[in-house]
Amino acid sequence: MRAKRFALGAVSAAAVLAACGTISAQATPASRLVSWINLQVGECVADLPPADLSRITVNVVDCGTPHLAEVYLRAPLAVDTAIASVANRTCAAGVAPYTRRPVDGSPYSVTYLIDSDQDRTGANPTPSTVICLLQGANGQPLTGSARR
Repeated sequence: MRAKRFALGAVSAAAVLAACGTISAQATPASRLVSWINLQVGECVADLPPADLSRITVNVVDCGTPHLAEVYLRAPLAVDTAIASVANRTCAAGVAPYTRRPVDGSPYSVTYLIDSDQDRTGANPTPSTVICLLQGANGQPLTGSARR
């Protein structure tokens, strides 16, 4: 039996607060709705899913337009490591290779989503994926890609 689980984490409280005020359920002409578990590195989103999973889609937009966050890393997580400290460490380590600068002192904060495809009968040693996203450290929308 396949189970999907959602987790939203943040390196800074500003990331979570920024996400709270910008959730939108409808795609605009310049965006497309995708399931958050299918987000790919380099995609920019106008919103994030609510913690209660009442909506599992997000609006993917052109990174040249104002957006809430940018996906910069998808990384597998081992069984029983899909926890905040491991996700925070994994996401923090992925910032510099993507942006060519550490997150500390940058205009970015980090948040993440965890897609858990745990099957207790399976032998998959890394059943979860952390999807790491950059947001504006000051809670403001981003414009342009952070990739360097």
